[in-house]
Amino acid sequence: MTLPASAPALQVSAVSKSFGGQRVLDAIDLQVAPGEILVLLGRSGTGKSVLLKLLVGLQHADSGSIRIHGQEICGIAAGPLNAIRKRIGFLFQSAALYDAMTIEENVAFPLRRHTALSDASRREQVRQLLAIVGMEKELGKMPNQISGGMQKRVGLARALALSPDILLFDEPTTGLDPITARDIGDLIRKLQRQRKIAGLVVTHDVPVARMIADRLLLMRDGRIVCTGTFAELQRSSDPFVADFLQPIP
Repeated sequence: MTLPASAPALQVSAVSKSFGGQRVLDAIDLQVAPGEILVLLGRSGTGKSVLLKLLVGLQHADSGSIRIHGQEICGIAAGPLNAIRKRIGFLFQSAALYDAMTIEENVAFPLRRHTALSDASRREQVRQLLAIVGMEKELGKMPNQISGGMQKRVGLARALALSPDILLFDEPTTGLDPITARDIGDLIRKLQRQRKIAGLVVTHDVPVARMIADRLLLMRDGRIVCTGTFAELQRSSDPFVADFLQPIP
């Protein structure tokens, strides 16, 4: 299927999700254009991370439509879904590195599993990926030998391994000090500019959101209450929006 150049990289239409009797997502609509970073803000427990899991098929929507480059993934078979997943990089909140693997082995894992690269080519690609995130000197270390910020960098290198055109970030700065959080934000923005990747970033870190977002969505109780640039959100008359964006003294 040939899509127009303006087609969204990611499009969510009227997506709802409940667990038991609790509705976590309520008719969510959003889209991310190629090369755009969309930041999804909201309090903890408002459904942001659930939405990311729906986008990669780790959970299934109760209703609505999710399209990746125009292709519907709700109800899709496992084979085609796995092919689509290869175009999406996912940085988990905890970085989700394999404890028993070195940094090099962690980044090499998707290349080993999904490509036919020779050992030498794979090692060279891993070094290049680690160089992008400033971790090329740490490839022989284990995850427990590096800091939380370094683990996020390695997780990002692994997310880039299959050259995705969409990146999903689940709370990429959680647990990091403000300086390291800004460094991760700078890295996300740098990658977006260099690779023209569409990014969806879930966070409640307002300073980093302001730094990296082209557009923002603010969620409350499973619904989107406000959307726009940071400046547009600041001008909102909604008390919840103003309270959420107000810096902590």
